[in-house]
Amino acid sequence: MLIKRSIDQFDIPLSSEITPRAVFESRRDFIKQIAAGSMATTALLEMASREVFAQNVGLQKLTAKTNPSYTVPDKTTPYKDATSYNNFYEFGTDKTDPAENAKTLKTRPWSVTIEGEVKKPMTLDIDALTRLAPLEERIYRLRCVEGWSMVIPWVGYSLSELIRKVEPTSNAKFVEFISLADKAQMPGVRSSVLNWPYVEGLRLDEANHPLTLLTLGMYGQILPNQSGAPVRVMVPWKYGFKSAKSIVKIRFVKEQPRTAWNQAAPGEYGFYSNVNPEVDHPRWSQASERRIGEDGFLAKKRKTLMFNGYNDVASLYTGMNLQKFF
Repeated sequence: MLIKRSIDQFDIPLSSEITPRAVFESRRDFIKQIAAGSMATTALLEMASREVFAQNVGLQKLTAKTNPSYTVPDKTTPYKDATSYNNFYEFGTDKTDPAENAKTLKTRPWSVTIEGEVKKPMTLDIDALTRLAPLEERIYRLRCVEGWSMVIPWVGYSLSELIRKVEPTSNAKFVEFISLADKAQMPGVRSSVLNWPYVEGLRLDEANHPLTLLTLGMYGQILPNQSGAPVRVMVPWKYGFKSAKSIVKIRFVKEQPRTAWNQAAPGEYGFYSNVNPEVDHPRWSQASERRIGEDGFLAKKRKTLMFNGYNDVASLYTGMNLQKFF
């Protein structure tokens, strides 16, 4: 559901308010310990660990205003949880692998090629891509097919802004996203868990929906490596694997793309992959979810909402059998 709200209705957090300050606060505490003569080896180790984490995720700020038309009333997932519990198989299959291994990813220089059924193909470096349209902060739910969810303030702009620039032809029916696949930077690419590079896709009208976000940051900062740096898409009404990370190519095509997970397990991961609690995964129910950062693994699960709560997108699928086209 696209929730429009006013300042009077809810207390909308600003980027500066939700950007984590743990690293900075820990530095001040550390200085106080030195002044008090209480510095210890454990304090040094803790400080070093925090500094390594900060270097890994980056601290570069992104200037973006919160768009109150694109937000939810849910509590925001803590930054540490959102950046330490990830699916990014290019860096490993365990949830902690991306945060540990993604430091090898080099996000500059970086360019994205837009090609295929367009009148104006182009290649944009990451800075040009960032400047292409005004950045907004949008607080979106993210639902994973495995049954967990998060609420994250993403930074970017509607993908439709880019689509308009390249002018798709009448032959363009789908948009294909291709991620980086570099064995030297991404240890997971050496495995055979998926056919690399990672490929995802959307129907053109899905890609043009204003909710579909070309994403360049989160929590008021540039994207951490483990979260899909330097550019990804976010499609909040679909399961998380539909939101391709570390994109290097966007192609406009006539035919439905052969996406990574649909190739790997077509009976489990359909092309559309809309959040639909009425269609179970073959190995587990999709009727409920566990919100990461809420009282650990013993927290009571919450009911999963159709389209992840973004009911405005329902018109995209009028007349479709969502049991068949899952």
